[in-house]
Amino acid sequence: MRTISSASGQEETVSVRRSESADAQGIDRLISPSALAVFGRVNAIHLLEKANLAVTLVNEKDDILAHASFLDHPVGDLVDPTHWKPFLQKHFKAGKCTPLNTLFLHLFVAEPEFATASVKEIMRAVFIAIAELEYICLVSPNVGSLEPALDEMFEPLQPRTGPTPQCLAFICHREKHCPRLHVRPARVEDHDDIMRLFAEQTNLLSVVNQPYFLAELIEAEDEKNHSAVCEGDGVAMGFIRVTSDFDLKRLHDSFELSGIDGLYEPQQIKQDEPAAPSDSKEEDEEPRKTRTSVSQREEETQPTGAAHFPEKSNTVCIQFFIIDKNYEMRSVDCIPYIFSHFPDADFCIITVPALSPEFLLLQSFLRVPPRVTSLLPLELYIFHRAGLRNVKVRPAVAADRPAVSDLVKGLRLNELLLQDLDCFYETRRDPDGVALQAFVAQAQSQVVGILIVRDEQDIEYIRAHYNIENFIYFSHHRYEEHAQIRHFVLKPFFQHFTKHVFKEVLRLAHKSCLFHRIYSSHNSQENSCVHHLDFVLNCAVPVRPRRQIIYPLKELGINAPSRQITESQASFGLYLISRKLTMEPKVTINARIVVVGASDTGLSFLEVLCSCPHLRFNHLSLVSTHGFLNVYNHEDVGFLSTSHAYSSRDLAQLPLHSNVSVVTGKMLGINRKSKHIRVSGGRKVPYDHLVLCTGLQYQVPCPTGVDLSQPITIKQLQPQSRYTGPIPSNLFTLNDLSDCIAARRWLCANFVELEDNAVVYGNSIDVFTTIETLLCLGIRGNRIHLVLPPLKPGDSCFSDSAVEKVVAMEMEKAEVQVHHNSLLAQMNYGAHPDPLTSVSFTTEAEPLHLQCGVFINLSNKGVDYDAFKSINNSFMVFDSRLVIKATFHTSDSAICGAGPLTKFSRCYYADEWSHANYNSKEVGQDLAAALLPLFDPTLEPVAEPPPEQDRLVPLYKQPKIQVSSDRAGVRPFFTTDSPTLSRSFSRSPQLETRSGASRPWTQMSPLRTDSKMLRVKRLWKAAL
Repeated sequence: MRTISSASGQEETVSVRRSESADAQGIDRLISPSALAVFGRVNAIHLLEKANLAVTLVNEKDDILAHASFLDHPVGDLVDPTHWKPFLQKHFKAGKCTPLNTLFLHLFVAEPEFATASVKEIMRAVFIAIAELEYICLVSPNVGSLEPALDEMFEPLQPRTGPTPQCLAFICHREKHCPRLHVRPARVEDHDDIMRLFAEQTNLLSVVNQPYFLAELIEAEDEKNHSAVCEGDGVAMGFIRVTSDFDLKRLHDSFELSGIDGLYEPQQIKQDEPAAPSDSKEEDEEPRKTRTSVSQREEETQPTGAAHFPEKSNTVCIQFFIIDKNYEMRSVDCIPYIFSHFPDADFCIITVPALSPEFLLLQSFLRVPPRVTSLLPLELYIFHRAGLRNVKVRPAVAADRPAVSDLVKGLRLNELLLQDLDCFYETRRDPDGVALQAFVAQAQSQVVGILIVRDEQDIEYIRAHYNIENFIYFSHHRYEEHAQIRHFVLKPFFQHFTKHVFKEVLRLAHKSCLFHRIYSSHNSQENSCVHHLDFVLNCAVPVRPRRQIIYPLKELGINAPSRQITESQASFGLYLISRKLTMEPKVTINARIVVVGASDTGLSFLEVLCSCPHLRFNHLSLVSTHGFLNVYNHEDVGFLSTSHAYSSRDLAQLPLHSNVSVVTGKMLGINRKSKHIRVSGGRKVPYDHLVLCTGLQYQVPCPTGVDLSQPITIKQLQPQSRYTGPIPSNLFTLNDLSDCIAARRWLCANFVELEDNAVVYGNSIDVFTTIETLLCLGIRGNRIHLVLPPLKPGDSCFSDSAVEKVVAMEMEKAEVQVHHNSLLAQMNYGAHPDPLTSVSFTTEAEPLHLQCGVFINLSNKGVDYDAFKSINNSFMVFDSRLVIKATFHTSDSAICGAGPLTKFSRCYYADEWSHANYNSKEVGQDLAAALLPLFDPTLEPVAEPPPEQDRLVPLYKQPKIQVSSDRAGVRPFFTTDSPTLSRSFSRSPQLETRSGASRPWTQMSPLRTDSKMLRVKRLWKAAL
């Protein structure tokens, strides 16, 4: 917030933020005749939609005082947007203006009293926010007089000799309003100014507690170590310490540096003596504020000369970097100075704590991913000298073909890229006849990138199936302005120009929106060569899918929606880049967030994080026993009921695959001290925030082992213990889709054609779904034995006696044999259980003996034993379930729990309530909402609840649903379970799908009217 004064002396506290569509009415109110004379007639909504940058000046009451819109081409139709640079250079002395460093003012309006102060404040904010911006031009075909505020800010462009077009041409220079920082060698006299910055922004004790540490550091300079200050207004506003003496081998061991050409390989580094064991602990520092590199800690913990290079190093490392927050946007001014002082260096690196927010200097650096085996709690960033060169984007020409071929050599699907490039050269169209456009990014004379776009032919399908109107007003974009990214390749060290490349392609191609589709890895539709995908994701926003109506097309006839909307396509995740998003900032989150369990709760939590348009999470990991099984649906495989929270189509449409790293395996241990979990196979997965949502699983039943020759009743039996014996090959305990697929395949190969019995053991809705599946596979009902174990007091599989009668009638009609109140006593009469040929049960009357060809277990649901051991051995509170607070936290603040795995602490006096009572998807969304304030600077930190609410458990509204499908004539049914409603079962009304088969109405979602514009979170207030 800053204070400005009007011409009459009135003061207002103001801030500059990104404009929103809701500002249009206030902007129209400010448009004056003098603005119309310069900018022409303006449609505010359309201008906000197409502007690369639109900013609004507001006061504390959020009243609009001024507005300015900037585009990447001049006003009106004075010149084609693709040719403005030669136009300016031909008629005016504007040789330094390039598409990279220039924007054009298309509208400025303000309250008359605050016009002069407002334009100064807006120009200052824009120059601060856009680091590469050097010039703002006002070029308009409307020859009118500038209002005094603009006339004071802009100066005329000097015309060249010869005839000039009839137009206004003015320019505003950065250096007169927000100059670059001057970087110079540090002096001892700068000590006090630098120490002030350290005291304000860090808790690094090695600096703060040693009064002369920095002075000694500056004095101890040599050819390998250098200190510099960033000077603004004659005062040191920043400090940077660079060294070429650091341990590159350690970085090679911890980060994926093998693919970076030019860095020394590990075998080129010789050791005089073994390096001291690395210590991942930070030295008394606050990781969210301190910006230091690993080399500084090594100077204090490792012996001098622990590693050296056989020749002069080509890499330097930033040890310290700190800058005043008001000048942080100018951090990039330090980079050219570093390479000028170290002329032999090709690389500059910096390491920061993983929990440290990504400060603005790092946005110009390339993030290097850590190795899978690395537990180092640091992030590595690297910058190549070549990145100092400017990048020019232009249409591809035939002469670029060899350079492009070399650029994409060795990349996946590179042949498809070259085929499309050849089609562009020959016909400007792809084999389907759709228009193609190809552009190359060029640094000096070298081709460093290529982008091929294709006219989007399915824009109506996209609009109907994805919420693109969360980000754009569709009616303000012509159909031909939408394009699809076919291929994108950019050399890694030019990644900080990615947004510029997309902005230029939109301008040169006369497009306003670029869409990128991401197909699942198993999908054959993937035909785009994209390298690196992270570069696209850093600029684009994920678009959520819309919930769909399944229309009865035959009944609707000519009234059915267009085939463009209803036709079936392979599912894909969708990302969008529009003109106004090319300068939209994103916050990068490097915190390592690990989710254990691919349950509805875990997937819902990850969905919320991945769908935040203004956040980019680099370290999202999902630990799952079988990974993502998105090829099948539960309703296709059968056996288990489903909540229909996530189908395979849903998973393919969400941005999970492109943002989440999947670790296949089971959690076997938690090391809370070192902050990592141990996974089956020996892998260690480090975390900063661990989310446990493994849910509950059916356990292998443990026979009681009683002597059935002796009279005994169920009430006399002791509680069952955990089964530790060999598991029969024909005993299937079904917990997830992978288990169901394996069971289905085994049954089809080894059982269906035989005459043996199938024993289904359990007492839940899943046993009836399993019977449906067995009948559907062609197994006769008289071969199926349903054994129902005793229920706990107060429990009921069906709470409605009418439903129980209907189910019993259906079982009888299908000739399924049902045995009530039976408890497993023996397998194979106590002999070796594999293969399982007979099972015996204790009942209230005579023992039950059944011949068994396959035993399907759906009983004894509880916490997985490995999960229990991991929790218990790490000394977290476990009371039949993982104990959590209402805020999802366990006894360890870095570990959260959610879903049926958990229960609320007894201090809430709510033992009858737990997450198992609620909709798991809603619980996951609430968990994400609880953790997001830790990462999102646009959200206020969660306040502590008042004492009277500190012992209240959360409330949820969505019902918990389990659905059985219609198979083999058995009636489908669903259950809804809500804390405020008694659980009820009812037959699901039937609707007809596109294939004509009936299915439950729970699949049918009403068409949802989405808001016209859900505003993307704006980060300008934080930046300015």
